[in-house]
Amino acid sequence: MRRVLRLVARALGWTVALLLVITAVLVTLGWTGFGHAASGARRDRMQDSPEWQQDHFVDPQPIINDNGRIVRDLLHSHPLTSPDPPLVTPPVDLARLAALPTSGLRVTWFGHSSTLVDIDGAHVLTDPMWSERVSPFPPSAPLGPRRFYPPPVAIADLPPIDAVVISHDHFDHLDQTTVQALAHETEAVFVVPLGIGAHLAYWGIAESRIVELDWWQSTTVHGLTLTCTPARHASGRFLADRDHTLWGGFSIAGPAHRIYYSGDSGFFPDLRDIGTRLGPFDLAMIETGQYDQGWPDWHMGPERAVQASQLVRARRLLPVHWALFALANHVWTEPVERVLAAAKVRGVSVLTPAPGESVEPTTETRLDGADRWWPALPWLQAEQRPLVTSGIPADLE
Repeated sequence: MRRVLRLVARALGWTVALLLVITAVLVTLGWTGFGHAASGARRDRMQDSPEWQQDHFVDPQPIINDNGRIVRDLLHSHPLTSPDPPLVTPPVDLARLAALPTSGLRVTWFGHSSTLVDIDGAHVLTDPMWSERVSPFPPSAPLGPRRFYPPPVAIADLPPIDAVVISHDHFDHLDQTTVQALAHETEAVFVVPLGIGAHLAYWGIAESRIVELDWWQSTTVHGLTLTCTPARHASGRFLADRDHTLWGGFSIAGPAHRIYYSGDSGFFPDLRDIGTRLGPFDLAMIETGQYDQGWPDWHMGPERAVQASQLVRARRLLPVHWALFALANHVWTEPVERVLAAAKVRGVSVLTPAPGESVEPTTETRLDGADRWWPALPWLQAEQRPLVTSGIPADLE
């Protein structure tokens, strides 16, 4: 018996040692990708924010998880979270991309939350993600969810970018390799919520090109007013930095057109205030995918996204945060199917471009799934898999 116990103890010791070595290797590989904590004047600005409480940023509406359901979902993964066969995206007309839109407003969706917004003569990228994987690690360490298809256009082939807006510092929205490439290839200003500038500066982006905003604060770039808007989410790139940077959405307003981009967010009451103070919008780009019943407050989900577009007073809705990475346990096409179903009930007009495709929201006639490019797969309706957001007042239910 003693010999058995000794063997067990030795095995456990070797297992712990191996785990420590693996952890050390991963931390070393991802050290730069994890980013850097804010300090000095940047940290002082963060601490002056109304959202900063007890050494971190705080959501006005707490995020509540159902841990039991999360565990159950982990044990029963869905087989259709990724496309099979792989998606093939249509070629991008670079000449069209370089020309200004005749309507004054055009959006090119690259998948997930990455878009190129051509608005009143200016070019803005939202949450650009060109890397192969969602990960802090270099390509030599192929870890993390892999994208469904290559970037539809190379960064070098983009038109001159005036601004890059980043909603928060999760890896699928703030990618080190992508922002470094954009800093090298473009003269863009990086407009970000409080604290994220520390990551960018650590990666070699000049402070003169970084603008950090609190909720409701604005900056002007190339004739556009960019306003950071509230959101219900979280932040962090490592175990010890949860909510040490702010998260948000953005209003992108030119002389003639306005767009709202939600970033990542659960449903929350301030959406109505965004519409009142900054709307109406020609288009709302609202995250609709990567949701789960176990964590319904982290992301909007399809039905709430449709409702949110009405609250912010958007004329049309473009669903984002889907069709590039498998980050949740639902059929990869389910978000857009449920958006279209909910939009039909609420009378909301929806744009559904394919990855790499451009649409002009004020003149587009291919609406409400008429340009359906995704396959018909079995998916669960809202009644079968409801997302119940917590902490919502009765007048918004």
